[in-house]
Parts: sequence; structure tokens; C-alpha cells
Amino acid sequence: MRLQDGFGRTFKYLRLSVTDVCNFKCSYCLPDGYQSCGKPTPLSVDELRRAATAFSELGVSKIRLTGGEPTIRKDFENIASTISGLPHVHKLALTTNGYKMPERAQHWKKSGVSAVNVSLDSLSPENFKRITGHDRQQEVLRGIDAAFDVGFTTVKLNAVYLKGINDHEIDAYIALAKDRPLSIRFIELMETGDHAAFFKDHYVSTDILKQKLVRAGWAEKLKAVDSGPADTYVHQDYQGEFGIIAPYSKDFCKSCNRLRFSSQGNMHLCLFGAFGIPMRHLLQSDEQIPELKERLSSSVKRKDASHSLMAGNTGMMHNLSAIGG
Repeated sequence: MRLQDGFGRTFKYLRLSVTDVCNFKCSYCLPDGYQSCGKPTPLSVDELRRAATAFSELGVSKIRLTGGEPTIRKDFENIASTISGLPHVHKLALTTNGYKMPERAQHWKKSGVSAVNVSLDSLSPENFKRITGHDRQQEVLRGIDAAFDVGFTTVKLNAVYLKGINDHEIDAYIALAKDRPLSIRFIELMETGDHAAFFKDHYVSTDILKQKLVRAGWAEKLKAVDSGPADTYVHQDYQGEFGIIAPYSKDFCKSCNRLRFSSQGNMHLCLFGAFGIPMRHLLQSDEQIPELKERLSSSVKRKDASHSLMAGNTGMMHNLSAIGG
């Protein structure tokens, strides 16, 4: 058995959400903050281990822990050390908003996290607060420094590209990659069910960024088989890289290599899919792992060729924290 869909795509990359709770109030995701709606408790460490075991035995080699904000969980380091210790998991990554990262980076490294993606939607403290609802921009920057200091070799900085909000800061972001191996990544704003009006006001295509990079001597490099969705550009005068994630671009889904598993135990074939496939009932004992693998393998064949964002169809996605962005 392996994870292969009906279009010949194989999946070696899993985004595993450990919580849908987030402590930030980003304007493009949770402008009113996280709203509890009486959901069951998130997956336990053992349930997460069983899910990760099944996926890894089906060929997944890279797992990214996501949320919400995954490090909100008090048992986050236990989760990380448990999953990083699985025999078939070669890379454990983390996406975080950088909350208290200066103090926590060393603990994440010791628990087996090997790569960190940090959200930083503005290099202006005032603008950062406007976007996230928190005055923590300097803390996040210190956290990025701390990640390098404790030995992380893969550190990425994520920013959602927002018209009229941070689109004037591109040159400042590029400058961050000049003298250290930091990967800067801009992500096109994606429409969700809760924030259609915000999308209409602030979406701008990243084609502008690609043209700017090429004119400045940046060249696109080939993707690794377990890499994420970014088109990555390099420059001989820069130690770092610049990545662009453009879900509205032609053929964006053609090379999709990732699946998603929510903190409630649902498998999601696409971030903007119309349904999640319940799997939690198969996470209750180690003896169920073979059955879980069979269900995962058969379910992935239901994956569509592409999302339908260009048609304005956001599926069941109400906000990006719900299943790990």
C-alpha cells in the first residue's frame, strides 16, 4: 500500500494539526480571535502517534505540526519527541506564530523539530499589531535569531501578501535573506468562507513578486520531492532564498504532494475540500493501525485534480486555523 491518488500523485508530506486554537487574531484568519464551539478535545499524544505511524508506513517522510498555534498545547514537546522518534519520519517541521519563541526554540530543537516556519506578516511593529492584534513583532524577530542560535538550519519566514497592508515592504523582506540562510516566503491571500469581503479588498496576485525577483537576478530552483508548495528563487549574492506560494496560479495543484489531518482526527484531501474523512475511531489502539492504513490508502483516491478557488468555491474552509492552513 501507498498513498497515491487517481492522477498519479504520491504523497510524502503530511500537515498534522494538533489544535485549532490560536492566540493571535490575524485579520485574514481570525479577526475576532478564536471562538470555541464545543468541539471534542483534540487528538491525544497516542492518537497523534498512531496517525503519524500509519502515514509514515505508507510513505510519508515529512510531517509538519500545525494549528491553530501548535505550541499552545502544554504537551507540545512530548508530541514532537514522540513523532520525531518514529522510524520512517525523516523530517519533523513546525509552523508557528513565534509566540515566546526566544525562550522555546531550544526546547523544540531538543524534542526533534528540525525545521521551523514562522509567521511574520509585517516588519513594522505597528503594522504587525494591526494585522495580528498583538504587539509582538520584536519577539518574533528575536525568536528567528534564537532558532539560528540553537542550531536550526531550516528557518522560514511566512508572510501573507496583503494589498494595501504589507505589499510595500517587499524590499525590506528580501534584505533579510542577504547575509544568512533565511527563507522568506510570501503567500497569496486565500479566500475563506468567513472572510470573503477581506479577500476582495486585499487580494493581489504574486505574479508581481515573481517579475520583480527575475528582474533583480533571482532564479527559480527545482523542488525536492517532499518540499512544500512554494516556488523558490535563489540569488548568487544572497545566502537566503525567496519563496512564493500562489494557489491561484495555473497548475498549482498539479504537483501536490501533501495531505492534511485535523486535530479532530479527520483526513482532508485538500485545504479547500468539501469534506473531511473521519478517522478518529481508528486511532484508539495500536492494533487498528493496519486498518487505518487501508482506509487512508483508499481514501486518498478520492482526491480531486484541483481546488476550485478560481470559481470562488472555498469548500468547507471557514478559516485557515481550522485544519492547519
